[in-house]
Amino acid sequence: MAAAGPRRGPGSAPAVGALRLVLLLGAALGPAHAAVYFQEQFLDGANWHKRWMNSEYKPDLGKFKLTAGKFYGDPVRDKGLQTSENSKFYAISSRFKPFSNKGKTLVIQYTVKHEQKIDCGGGYVKIFPSNLDQKNLSGDSHYYIMFGPDICGSDTKKVHVILNYKNKPHPLKKPIRCKVDGYTHLYTLIIRPDQTYEVKIDNEMVASGNLEDDLDFLPPRKINDPRVKKPSDWDDRVQIDDPTDVKPADWDEPEYITDTSARKPEDWDDSVNGEWHHPMVKNPQYRGEWKPRQIDNPNYRGVWPHPQIDNPNYSPDFSIYSYENISIIGLDIWQVSSGTIFDNFLITDDEEYAEDFGDETWGETKGPEKEMNIKQTEEEQQRQRATEENYFEERFKKKAERKTESRRDRSCDQRKVVKHEDSKENVRIIHPVQSPVWT
Repeated sequence: MAAAGPRRGPGSAPAVGALRLVLLLGAALGPAHAAVYFQEQFLDGANWHKRWMNSEYKPDLGKFKLTAGKFYGDPVRDKGLQTSENSKFYAISSRFKPFSNKGKTLVIQYTVKHEQKIDCGGGYVKIFPSNLDQKNLSGDSHYYIMFGPDICGSDTKKVHVILNYKNKPHPLKKPIRCKVDGYTHLYTLIIRPDQTYEVKIDNEMVASGNLEDDLDFLPPRKINDPRVKKPSDWDDRVQIDDPTDVKPADWDEPEYITDTSARKPEDWDDSVNGEWHHPMVKNPQYRGEWKPRQIDNPNYRGVWPHPQIDNPNYSPDFSIYSYENISIIGLDIWQVSSGTIFDNFLITDDEEYAEDFGDETWGETKGPEKEMNIKQTEEEQQRQRATEENYFEERFKKKAERKTESRRDRSCDQRKVVKHEDSKENVRIIHPVQSPVWT
């Protein structure tokens, strides 16, 4: 179910142990708990409609349905929102109590299962401010963060990390490959107050770094000193022409030559078609433009290191990571082939809680899900083999029947021929006719 606002996370073993330790140390250390701003597992059936709002910005948007899919680890716990119509835009969102992540870690986490082995479509989520008009959610809606997998053909199989800064989206410059095997996978984005970030897939880190370094939020800290020029005698050519190499005397051949074997057509009329000329054809002796061979440059000094200076236009901003009035999570995607299931949404300030939540949801059902899929695949293969065997058995049976029928027909024909031959022999028995005797 979805959380209306910050609350204490469920008591996993690490969380309970930490809480006991805090109680022993004393209340002066303050309460230790995860602020869970949003959590959605769709465990209450059709009630999800009360928490999620479909966009109405266009009439033919795709519809979501609640299902665990064709294969799953648990028929109830693995239920999530599934895209159900091919070649459609989808737009749906859920609202929660507004909060700011200023001075706090922000963790965005959810699971995605492309059980249809998606060929082209999004699987990412967007985080919006509280002023979003949910009924008009579209690709033009202003968002804070976009995160998650995106697949299209063989070229695009990436994880988006896009952060809005001063009303402009800034994508992560590092490429992150997403999962494409059709099973459920856990995607986690962590943004910390020290302006570092981390991306995890299946609770394993796949990318990390500094927001300022890996996204183009700010001008560079350093720039080339415009007052300094490269020395005129600095040779940065790795290779040069070989001065000893000479063009062969027979190299110069024209690219095209006259086809002297061609003859003027008999119906060519110079007054109508103009004066006839022999056509030009590609010269088989043409070798292209001659260039001397290359040799290592003995005077090569490497790439000239342009001296750097502080960029006067650079000004640090230590609030890049933070957003005010975070209040809505949504799916705004396009899919060619439907079937993707979204589940186990979580927005919190606690990395450990998010990891435990992932282990207790995706972690517990991933194994049985794979086993069910393998079993279904094996059963389908058995059915296909049985179908093929029945098909070939029927073909063999019909072929044998045709052969038997053919032999029967030939036998019948042979009997007819023998009978006919016997009849002909009977016809050949002719009694001699005596000639009349004349007297």
